[in-house]
Amino acid sequence: MQDAPSPSTPRVIDVGGLQALIEALRRRERKIIGPTIAGGAIIYDEIDGVCDLPKGFADEQQPGRYALRRRDDDALFGFAVGPQSWKKFLHVPALRLWRARRQENEVTVEATAPVNEPVAFIGVRACELAAIAIQDRVLMGGEYVDPHYQARREGAFLVALNCSEAGGTCFCVSMDAGPKVSRGFDLALTELISGEAHAFLIEAGSPEGAEVLVELPGRPATQADIDAAGAVVARTAANMGREMPKQDVPALLMRNLQHPRWDEVAQRCLSCANCTMVCPTCFCTTVEEHGDLAGVESARDRRWDSCFTMDYSYIHGGSVRPGVPSRYRQWMTHKLATWHEQFGTSGCVGCGRCITWCPVGIDITEETKAISASEQAGDGHGKS
Repeated sequence: MQDAPSPSTPRVIDVGGLQALIEALRRRERKIIGPTIAGGAIIYDEIDGVCDLPKGFADEQQPGRYALRRRDDDALFGFAVGPQSWKKFLHVPALRLWRARRQENEVTVEATAPVNEPVAFIGVRACELAAIAIQDRVLMGGEYVDPHYQARREGAFLVALNCSEAGGTCFCVSMDAGPKVSRGFDLALTELISGEAHAFLIEAGSPEGAEVLVELPGRPATQADIDAAGAVVARTAANMGREMPKQDVPALLMRNLQHPRWDEVAQRCLSCANCTMVCPTCFCTTVEEHGDLAGVESARDRRWDSCFTMDYSYIHGGSVRPGVPSRYRQWMTHKLATWHEQFGTSGCVGCGRCITWCPVGIDITEETKAISASEQAGDGHGKS
C-alpha cells in the first residue's frame, strides 16, 4: 500500500483534482465562492464546481477600461482581478446592527448576531491575501474588534493562487504584495499549462489545508514542476502594468500637502467613490437609522461609505473636507502615508482596481510620480 503524501510536500493535480478539492470542501459543509462571469466581468460568487470558473477568459485592464477577451488556451485563472474583492464577504457592504420594537410601554432591542458561516474562497491572489491581512489588522487587531468581521473571517478557508497574469493596472510587485503568495492561506495553487497538459501545483499552508490536500488525487511534485511554477510567477512579476515610485512615498506625500497637483487631479476626479468601493482594504462605514411611520419598529444599519462623499466628514456646522482636492488628498495620503502610522503598513496592495474602475482613469501611481518629479525638479511645491 502506497504511503500517504507528506502534508508539506507540494502535489500536482489536474482539473479533475481541482474539482475533487471543491467537493472535499463541500463535504466539510463549506459554501464555495470563486471567480465566475456575470455582467461582462469576472466576479466572485457561489460556484458549484470547475464548470463555473471563467475557462479560457482573460481580462484587459487600463485606466478607466475593463474588458473580457478569449484566451488561446483553457486556463481557469488566466485573468487578473475584477471589480469585486473578498472584502464583500468578510466586511459586508450592508449589515443590520440591531432592531427595536415597542409593545405598549416596553421596548425590546434585538442585536444582530455575528454570522460564522463556513465558506471556502477559491483563487485568492497574493495582493488579496495582503488586503485581507490589512483588514484583519484594522478590524481584529486592536482593542476594539468587529465581531461580525471576526466571525466571517474565522469561518473562511482560503485557497490562494499564484498569479499567472498581470493586469495592465497591476503594481503589486512595487508594493511587496505579490504576485507570489507567501502566507495567510490554507492551500495555494499555481496553474501550469504546457501544450495539452493542464495541471496545478498545490501546497498546504495550514493544518486544515494539509488535511484536505491528502484527500486529493494527484502525484508528488517534481523539481521540474516546482521550477515551472516559479517561472509562472517570475513571468507575471516581470509584466506588471504599473509601479509605485521607488522612494519613501509616505514622506514624499506628507511633504507635499499643498502641492498644486491636488487641484489638478480634482479637475478630473468626479468624487464618485468608485475607487474606495472597489478597494480591497478601504473599511469606512456609516450608520443609518430607520423607523416605521407608526413609531413601533426602528433599526440601525451599517453600510460602506467613502471619504469621497461630502457627508463623510460632516460635523456640526459643515464638512471638514468640502472640496474635491481635499477629499482626494485625504484618500491618497491615508492610503499611502498615514496608514503606516495607524496600522504599520501601507493601505495599498497594488491590485490596480482603483485605476481600472475610475471613470476618468485617474492613476494613483502616476499621481505619486508627478509629485515626486515636481519635487525633484525643484518646483518649490514641497512644503506642507
